[in-house]
Amino acid sequence: MTANSKHSTPTKGTSATAQSLTPSRLIYGCMRIGGVWEPTPLTDEQRRAGFAAIDAALKAGITFFDHADIYCRGKSELVFGEYLRAHPGLRQRLTLQSKCGIRFANDPVPGAAHRFDFSHDYILRSVDGILQRLGIEQLDILLLHRPDCLVEPEEVARAFDTLHTTGKVRAFGVSNHTGLQIDLLRRYVHQPLIVNQLELSLAHHPLISEGFLANQRGVPSQLATGMLDYCRLHDISVQAWSPVGGGRLHKTDLPETSPLRGLVDFLKAMASEKNTTMDALLLAWLLRHPAGIRPVVGTVKPERIADAAESERITLTREEWYAMLAAARGDVP
Repeated sequence: MTANSKHSTPTKGTSATAQSLTPSRLIYGCMRIGGVWEPTPLTDEQRRAGFAAIDAALKAGITFFDHADIYCRGKSELVFGEYLRAHPGLRQRLTLQSKCGIRFANDPVPGAAHRFDFSHDYILRSVDGILQRLGIEQLDILLLHRPDCLVEPEEVARAFDTLHTTGKVRAFGVSNHTGLQIDLLRRYVHQPLIVNQLELSLAHHPLISEGFLANQRGVPSQLATGMLDYCRLHDISVQAWSPVGGGRLHKTDLPETSPLRGLVDFLKAMASEKNTTMDALLLAWLLRHPAGIRPVVGTVKPERIADAAESERITLTREEWYAMLAAARGDVP
């Protein structure tokens, strides 16, 4: 059976999953709520800061929370699990997503290389650890974090079947995968892959701008990889990590010669005109795209989380959207 014959159109199961998972359009990314990446115990100060960030996300109307087993070496999930225990009944109102497949260097023994691991046993162990740290019985969505060059899709399929039939995971997806990598998995996996989480922002826009660069003079003729179109065709939700540029646009010491300088100046002027913030505009730019992109907001600063929520109240015209892209690229050919 080919990938196309298996999942080329939405299935009844896919529709049911999409309808039963009705989270907020914005996602809160929990990578930083665990404090630091060093293997040190959580401090009370780190715990308070993590709780404050979750409070701010909920106040902003966000009900979709993104994790990964590696974030702050598991401490981010621990903080969130503590928050859930301190707020009985909250779990039922949230969509919780986590990721697995990245393994640190020197784990489990000194000298082990940093690597990716989609083996059957490792996926199952990772999910057990995720559930234990979050203090929950079922994860709403599990993503494979970064492509594993040694992936054996039959092993992934067996792992997903086990996780699904035992009720540990409701739905599955990927992160940072190409269309062909997804097709390979789809040929073997029995569950729909409903998410692809990708780096995407006005400061990192190739997935969007490649669409009009195809066959342009002076541009390598790659005819576009079409990742966003692929996801739209296959009913795969696109999630954008680092949606405001990972802090690069907020640097106070950005050199005048920086290629981002013009974009920052443009956004500041536009934000002043619309009485909003740069963050809100950057997120609104993604929300305007017809692919239904869900930005993953990663700041732990409550005021910036509140700014992010403003993005859903901004409506950009087609002219404004392209003007922002032109400011980021220097032009739109």
